[in-house]
Amino acid sequence: MALVLVIEGFMPFISPGSWRKTFLQILQLSDGQLRFFGLLSLLSGLVLIWWLA
Repeated sequence: MALVLVIEGFMPFISPGSWRKTFLQILQLSDGQLRFFGLLSLLSGLVLIWWLA
């Protein structure tokens, strides 16, 4: 969990302007698009856990 926080905090710390623009674009996505990206993130994380374990 700590590594996730480090990774999540990296972009707003390094480039807050870019992060804000990206976040505004994410807010404009539909629920279906957000669910799709959430599913991709979830599956990618599970594959990485399986591969590293």
